[in-house]
Amino acid sequence: MITFSTDRYSDISMFNEVAHQLLSLIGHSGTVPGAILAEDVPAALQRLKQATEGDTEVIAGADDGDDGGEGAGVSLKNRALPLIALFESAQQNKSNVMWR
Repeated sequence: MITFSTDRYSDISMFNEVAHQLLSLIGHSGTVPGAILAEDVPAALQRLKQATEGDTEVIAGADDGDDGGEGAGVSLKNRALPLIALFESAQQNKSNVMWR
């Protein structure tokens, strides 16, 4: 699990695979722990939004339930929504984003 945090917002935890995918979309190497400085947050947020804008492809994740494999999975766009909200808060509050 990778946990993202910023000032004045709840921490967001994600499975490693999904977190690494999202970090690569914002142009980060995926190093854990890591951080994005407040002045770089707007550009990272924009890249994340653009990369997930039209995404409807369902990706497999960790066990999403015991449904026999049918209907399991969530689109990367939906998985990115909590992280997008965290980045929006960081942008508004001019805060760094960190993950561990």
